Amino acid sequence: MTVQECYELMEADYEDTLSRMMKVERIEKFLGMFLQDESFADLERCMNEGDVDMAFRAAHTLKGVAANVGLTKLFQSSVEITEALRAKNINLAKELFPNVKADYEQTVSAIHKLQEG
Repeated sequence: MTVQECYELMEADYEDTLSRMMKVERIEKFLGMFLQDESFADLERCMNEGDVDMAFRAAHTLKGVAANVGLTKLFQSSVEITEALRAKNINLAKELFPNVKADYEQTVSAIHKLQEG
């Protein structure tokens, strides 16, 4: 699988990411680093614990990481939950979380497929 095919699976913006990062190898490096990021796990834990402030921080971090790597679909769902948490609307955040989780899992699955070759 190519990096471009990976981005298609993630419903992400390959062309924009390539234009910013300049090299496919750099994109691959950052996708690998994305897998090490703990912000989604933190978000999930904080949502389960009902910790709105820490959930906001985790969602905001996830949003930023997704934006930096051009993960469009994950970025969009992260924006929505970040704004719900910013407003301290935990009920809306709980409604939005399944979308974030699905987008995160789609992203991670595609990156694993890329790494497998």
